[in-house]
Amino acid sequence: QVQLVESGGGSVEAGGSLKLTCAVSGMPTDVLSMCWFRQAPGKSRDNVASVDTDGDPFYGSFVERRFTVAKDNDKNTLNLQMNSLRPEDTAIYYCAAREGSAAWLDAEDYEYWGQGIQVTVSS
Repeated sequence: QVQLVESGGGSVEAGGSLKLTCAVSGMPTDVLSMCWFRQAPGKSRDNVASVDTDGDPFYGSFVERRFTVAKDNDKNTLNLQMNSLRPEDTAIYYCAAREGSAAWLDAEDYEYWGQGIQVTVSS
């Protein structure tokens, strides 16, 4: 059974940084394509950043080079370093994974999900 557990969320002021980590158990991350989604109250669940099985990253246009996503296959984790955070980045962040190489898919295409973690950025 594949399980995803997010950690590293919290509250920061605008301009600050946070690093989210998604720990994976039950399957090696090198066979998974993985994605960070986020959902703010009343809004849709949007792709933030994803990594395919080759380790190639993909980002949403709103990221604007502020975030870095990477898999650590030795630790079986997916990380998201977020810098220059803005109040509009406030949301619940979810880690998702699927078997297969394709990345940057819709939420319904991902098989495995974490429980989500809150990120709050104050102005």
